[in-house]
Amino acid sequence: MRHSPVIPTRGPVPLAGGTAPGRVPLVAVAHGSRDPRAAATVAALLDRVPLDVRVAYLDHCAPTLPQALGGLREAVVLPLLLTEAYHSRVDLPSVLNEVRAREPGLRVRYGATLGPHPLLLAALERRLAEAGVRAGDPDTAVVLVSAGSSDARANAVIAEQARAWRRSGWWAVTAAYASAAGPSPAEAVAALLRAGAPRVAVAPYLLAPGYFADKVRRGALEAGASVVSDVLGPAPELVEVLVERYETAVGGLLGAPVVQ
Repeated sequence: MRHSPVIPTRGPVPLAGGTAPGRVPLVAVAHGSRDPRAAATVAALLDRVPLDVRVAYLDHCAPTLPQALGGLREAVVLPLLLTEAYHSRVDLPSVLNEVRAREPGLRVRYGATLGPHPLLLAALERRLAEAGVRAGDPDTAVVLVSAGSSDARANAVIAEQARAWRRSGWWAVTAAYASAAGPSPAEAVAALLRAGAPRVAVAPYLLAPGYFADKVRRGALEAGASVVSDVLGPAPELVEVLVERYETAVGGLLGAPVVQ
């Protein structure tokens, strides 16, 4: 099953983040993980958002989206996802339609995923800098690693981001995928080293720690990567993107359909 079952709500779920009286509440929907570090990272990110925020999860964690929407008359729902794929195109709209059938008076604007966005590349460079890698270092090849998707369109977006990032001066930038597509991070690292890269740094395009982040780190280091940076987590750039996506949805601009 691709998302948590719809569970009848038992009243509002406690808010996270800051407060913004008079603003439409934001419900931020993360993937969810059995690893408690993931939920803690999502909470740390949302705590920096200066809005009335509720969190929801697609799987593994509570609250579900129907629970998080409990007690609201209107909301902006944003997927805390870095690529547009099955969850954002199918899962979340399906859940929102189920909620709409039970709560016909609820008015929801559904916003865009976090990525792609130029600020996310800035966040990746922030994490690399924290690991000792200078942005655009011509002696460093970078492996940009996403979780991977069965949706080829999502993987193609990551490949395009890698090509765009290469223009920043790196020795090379290669896309890799932790699952569902190739090359794997280890394969990409090995290929760059064979091609003569002086050193290889791996940049996880992942929101939070967990199974994929651990798998990426382990495989990349075993393949010879010099550096594996941290996940994006509560980077300031993500906060800025999240607020921008919210404002776009509230404003009813392109990509912010109303479900009511």
